[in-house]
Amino acid sequence: MQFETYPFEKLNSLLKDITPSRKYSPISLTIGEPQFETPSFIKKALCENSSFLNKYPKSAGEELLKEAQKEFVSRRFGIELENEQIIPTFGTREVLFNFPQFFLHDKKDPVMAFTNPFYQIYEGAAIASGAKIEYINLTKENNFKAVIDEKVLKTCDLVVINFPNNPTASSMEIEELEKWVKAALKYDFVLLNDECYSELYTKVGDPSLLEASKKAGNEKFKNILVVNSISKRSSAPGLRSGFIAGDSTILKEYQRYRTYVGCAIPLPLQYAAATAWKDEKHSAFFRKLYEKNLKLSHEILGIEIPKSTFYIWLEVDDDLSFTKSLYKEKNLKVLPGSFLSRGEQKERFVRIALVEDEAKTKDALTRIKSYVE
Repeated sequence: MQFETYPFEKLNSLLKDITPSRKYSPISLTIGEPQFETPSFIKKALCENSSFLNKYPKSAGEELLKEAQKEFVSRRFGIELENEQIIPTFGTREVLFNFPQFFLHDKKDPVMAFTNPFYQIYEGAAIASGAKIEYINLTKENNFKAVIDEKVLKTCDLVVINFPNNPTASSMEIEELEKWVKAALKYDFVLLNDECYSELYTKVGDPSLLEASKKAGNEKFKNILVVNSISKRSSAPGLRSGFIAGDSTILKEYQRYRTYVGCAIPLPLQYAAATAWKDEKHSAFFRKLYEKNLKLSHEILGIEIPKSTFYIWLEVDDDLSFTKSLYKEKNLKVLPGSFLSRGEQKERFVRIALVEDEAKTKDALTRIKSYVE
C-alpha cells in the first residue's frame, strides 16, 4: 500500500527552508484542534473514574456512554435510536479508516467515492481497501456542495460525504441530503456522512443525514450511516469519543469486526465522555467563541460567515506561494488547499483554522489582511 504523505508533513517540508519574520510572534492556524481548555466538569469525571483503569473495556462500549450519545442524537436531531443502531467508537478517525476496509473487503473490484477536497483519512481508507476512488468535487461553481452524478454512483459500493464540510465550510440542506438518501437506495450503495462539525453552528444547526433518511421514508436507515465526535463540540479531542449510527444490519456485523480491531475505549474516558455528551451548555459556550472568530473574519477579511465551522476556505492566486510568503513575512502558518484535495481548483484555496482565542485570531487575521493588501 502506498499512502499519500499527510498534509501537515507536506507543510513542514514546504516551509522547512524559510526563516519567518522576527517582527511577529509565531501563530499556526493549520490544524482543526480546539485551543480552549476542556471544561472542568469533564476533567473531574475523568479523574473520579480513573480507578477503572484496572479493567478491560468492552469493544461495544459501556451502556452509559451509548445512552448519553443516543440522548444527544435525540436532543439535537429528533432521532430516537435503538441500541443496535449506534456504536461508540474511539473517536471517528479510526472508524473512518477501518469501516471501509470492513465493508469493502468482500466486494469484487470495490469502488469508494468521497467529497473532494477531503479529510485525508478517506483516501487512506480507500487505498487500504484496494478500492477504486471516485471524487465528488466540491467547487466554487457548485457552491462546494455534493452534486449527484448517477453515472458514477451506480458503480459505487461506499460513498462518504462530509457536511458540514471540512475544509470548505459548506453546508447541505435537508432536501439536498434527502436526494442523496434516495440515490443510495436506488443504486444500493452505502452512504456515510461525516458530521463531526455539526455542533459548530452559528445560528441554526445543520441537519443530520439520519433526519434526511427519515424524511425520505427510510425509517430504518437502510444503507445510511453517520459518524460524529465530541472533539470539536467539547474542546476534548483527547477523549477520543465518537460514534457511528444508522443501518443496524450493517452495524451488527461491523460490531463483530470491531471485537478484533482492538480499539476499545478506556473506561475512564467513557465516563468522562458520557458527561460531556449529556451537557449542552458547554458546547453552546464554545460555539459563541467560534462565532466571534468568524465575525472577525467577516470584519477584517470580508469573509461571508459560514453556517457550521471554525474554518475559512480562503481563495488565493496560488496556495503554495501564498502559504510560503505569508509564513516568511508574517510568521503565520495556514494549510494549502492542494494538500487537502486532488484535481480541480486545488491550488486556489488555503484553509485557515480559527481555533485560537479572540485576541490571537484578530492578530492573525489582521496579518493576513496586511499581507494581502
